[in-house]
Amino acid sequence: MNVSRETSSGDRDVEEEPDFVPALFGEHREQIRHYAANLAEHGVELGLIGPLELPRLWTRHLVNSALLAPLVKPGRVGDVGSGAGLPGLVLAIARPDVAFVLIEPMERRVDWLQDQVRRLGLANVDVVRARAEEVTMSPWLDQVTARAVSALSRLIPISSRLVRSGGELLFLKGAGVEREMASAQKAIRAARLSNVEVLTLGDELGTETTRVFRATVD
Repeated sequence: MNVSRETSSGDRDVEEEPDFVPALFGEHREQIRHYAANLAEHGVELGLIGPLELPRLWTRHLVNSALLAPLVKPGRVGDVGSGAGLPGLVLAIARPDVAFVLIEPMERRVDWLQDQVRRLGLANVDVVRARAEEVTMSPWLDQVTARAVSALSRLIPISSRLVRSGGELLFLKGAGVEREMASAQKAIRAARLSNVEVLTLGDELGTETTRVFRATVD
């Protein structure tokens, strides 16, 4: 993968935009480019991403998040532990037809999210400063997303309580998702999840495999 040189805050290698990004974002590609540039410039100093993530910023983080977009349904979607806005802000750019609620407890990350919402002109995003286990949603959410927040055994209880009956959980997970599922059987039963599955996305693009834990809240 080619990289470009980012010099605004020191010499750093930042991954070039992959050729398939316009196909993923269509008419919204300038917004994702703007967000990528902001994250590359400020993400490390704000503690949103590590310095070793810059050479894989697009494929590991932005594209990884964007591949979830076709699974998102029109309605109201919460992003638990939104952090830098992955996947919440990326999905909000890709799916302007969906209302997103970004749930994040840390003040400096909330400030970042609110600033990005303003800079990117995202009218479909609300940012809530709260822990997922403490926040109250009214009305309930149609779907909840999360990425790199916690193991399934903890993530399922704090997220499923926010979702209406018939809604979905969509969690971006790593290669160990099957082991996590095995360890989370008690939580899966307690939350009365059905249609539990793991989807693999992105292989057709030649990028890193994206794994999604998907389940229906009954």
